[in-house]
Amino acid sequence: MESTVERISSSVQSWVKDHELAAIGGVWAAAVGTSVAYSRRKAPQRGTGLRLIHARMHAQALTLAVLGGAALFHYYGDGGRRKRADDIDLDFYSQLPPATDADGNENQRWSW
Repeated sequence: MESTVERISSSVQSWVKDHELAAIGGVWAAAVGTSVAYSRRKAPQRGTGLRLIHARMHAQALTLAVLGGAALFHYYGDGGRRKRADDIDLDFYSQLPPATDADGNENQRWSW
């Protein structure tokens, strides 16, 4: 029987998989808000513009980390399974003209 934590974790993972850009945007917005709040509390004498610049830099760093993690997960996780040679659809190549004609002469479409 599945525990509540496992159920919630799997539902969050499926939502993130379906809404990748929204999840990354949400992480970015949360990082900006958190950074501005932290900056306001730690250094209240800083100007608002400087706070926003620092918040944007922190959010960009976090977003790059999240994108890197997502790329690693996609490459090494379940979502990045590489197709085997049997699974690749080669129908495209059947639509191309032959490289040579019946006499063995090169087709003009393939000569540069």
